[in-house]
Amino acid sequence: MKEAYLFEKRPDGKVKCNLCGHRCTISSGKRGICQVRENRNGTLYSLVYGRLISQNNDPIEKKPLFHFLPGTSSFSISTVGCNFQCKHCQNWYISQYPRLNNGQIAGDEATPEQVVKDALLSGARSISYTYVEPTIFYEFAYDTGKIARTEGLKNVFVSNGYMTEETCRHSTDFLDGINIDLKAFTDKFYKEVCKARLQPVLDSIKLMHELGIWVEVTTLIIPGWNDSEAELREIAKFIKSVSSSIPWHVTAFHPTYKMLDRPPTPVSILRRAREIGYEEGLRFVYEGNVPGEGGENTYCPGCNELLIKRYGFTILENRMDNGRCPKCGETIEGVWS
Repeated sequence: MKEAYLFEKRPDGKVKCNLCGHRCTISSGKRGICQVRENRNGTLYSLVYGRLISQNNDPIEKKPLFHFLPGTSSFSISTVGCNFQCKHCQNWYISQYPRLNNGQIAGDEATPEQVVKDALLSGARSISYTYVEPTIFYEFAYDTGKIARTEGLKNVFVSNGYMTEETCRHSTDFLDGINIDLKAFTDKFYKEVCKARLQPVLDSIKLMHELGIWVEVTTLIIPGWNDSEAELREIAKFIKSVSSSIPWHVTAFHPTYKMLDRPPTPVSILRRAREIGYEEGLRFVYEGNVPGEGGENTYCPGCNELLIKRYGFTILENRMDNGRCPKCGETIEGVWS
């Protein structure tokens, strides 16, 4: 256990957790919605500090981050637990583990120093805090990330974006990039599918960009839930209102967990979503989970030159010239070195 960051003690023995948008008020002996933060005698503790359920060396493209050190690997770690309860979660067996196992916390013991050492030995250029919402193991991510920076490693969150302003600002001490899931553009979706709200996610996207953290956005398109042209256009307009340079990943849904009543997303819908993104003024829109269809490539917004050719998570060709198009000199926003 480790005493939590960013919480308030109350005179009645309760605590208020200020890490995520739920801002849980937790009685003594109880846990927050994430199931991994517990009030013990008026102090909030993280139950997953150094309890890693997964450690892998992934392509950075898998996050997905396409404008962040392309072609490099990212040492990826996770604990159990999550502050969402998404019906379509592909990692439900770890995100919902405490909820499904009477509060049990699983995972192998690790220290921040060990994670950084393992990342360096693996040849990774970054550490990704991923697979579940990393805000729920923020203390371990923060302590690891601070050490990683001193060793020349960058730090990445793969997030649902449901964090508070306090957490966003606090994370600038170590965080370099983030992919935020903008799952839909209605509270109905967030309430019924994720048991959350939309606004905190929008606020996080805006603030992370303002704070200088590299942001990419992903929308998993689910037939019958968030695939209407009107909703996709609203998402694109919102991203453009923050910055036209934020890459938008529109990815294909496959039935899983509690959402088995929907078909996989047709490629035609991804194509139309990509078109909508460009129509609304975004500079970079990518199709995901459909390798080989061409929607994974990076093209110059100025002259349409092919800059990075991809197949799935693999870089086949990279013609970038120090963050610029080699043909017309257009600046291509991202973290390239």
